[in-house]
Amino acid sequence: MIRLLLAVTAGLALGGVAPAQNFEPANPECIAPAAPGGGFDLTCRITSQQLNELGIVKPTIRTTNMPGGIGAVAYNNIQARRVDDPNVIIAVSTGSWVNLAQGKFGRFNENDVRWLGAIGADYGVLAVRKDSPYKTLQDFVDALKKDPGSVTIGAGGTVGSQDWMKPALVAKAAGVDPRKMRYLSYEGGGEALAALLGGTIQAVPGDASEVQGQLEAGEIRVLATFSEDRLPGVFANVPTAKEQGYDVQWPIVRGFYAPPKITDEQYAYWVDALKKLNADPKWQKVRTDQGLFEYDMVGADFDAFAKQRTDAFRKLAAEVGLKTTDN
Repeated sequence: MIRLLLAVTAGLALGGVAPAQNFEPANPECIAPAAPGGGFDLTCRITSQQLNELGIVKPTIRTTNMPGGIGAVAYNNIQARRVDDPNVIIAVSTGSWVNLAQGKFGRFNENDVRWLGAIGADYGVLAVRKDSPYKTLQDFVDALKKDPGSVTIGAGGTVGSQDWMKPALVAKAAGVDPRKMRYLSYEGGGEALAALLGGTIQAVPGDASEVQGQLEAGEIRVLATFSEDRLPGVFANVPTAKEQGYDVQWPIVRGFYAPPKITDEQYAYWVDALKKLNADPKWQKVRTDQGLFEYDMVGADFDAFAKQRTDAFRKLAAEVGLKTTDN
């Protein structure tokens, strides 16, 4: 049994962070470490919009796309140029921790930023075109068993990324060497979905929030969700991988970090902003409409969680034969 579990706990405390006093960002910016259209972009844009509309952050927050390495370019940019800039927050997801665990962020690790908090959780899915010959997850697995290189899989990130991990864990559970899969790398979920619809690839191991629109439009078929139970709404009729005999789960936390040398007061400002956002009913509706699920961990709790998850991914990467790095 291969499982990656995440306890989604709402309403956690601020975690010992002192309340913000006088700091307010002058020119706030949210960096989305990927091209437009994917999960990072969604995280930045909807969060920034709601922080402004709800009056939690008064200056307009602009979104800047900075693709590269599922967060690596943005991570290194912060270290090199904005190490103490309190005006910037950077979107992060579980995929960033996967890559950190494998040393794909260069010499930096999970201890080199200040983890702010989460604004929601997502879940992995495996999607194909509506006219795909793969009708079920078992059809996909059977093709991998026959010839792992016969199925062209594409998603954000390179081999070893979280999107690669999803089908890799399914393949491993089926007795297939995941390193023999044919995998094409894209800069985010938006590009991968475009490639799927254009026929360049045959399957996308993406996220529920990324594929929701195409599923609603009838352009794709989702073979499985990598969740403990079936997801609601448009995914209600999609069986989990577990239901189909492959107990692979991949929850995805979406949140933010800040530069490592901002002050405690500046850190507390952004933590408090995310706490207020998560508590607002208007935001909760927006979050649900975007296919995200409640996940309200902020401050010291989120900081500890980010570091723990990264370390856990080091062990998981080793299980599927990938190189890892020490923290």
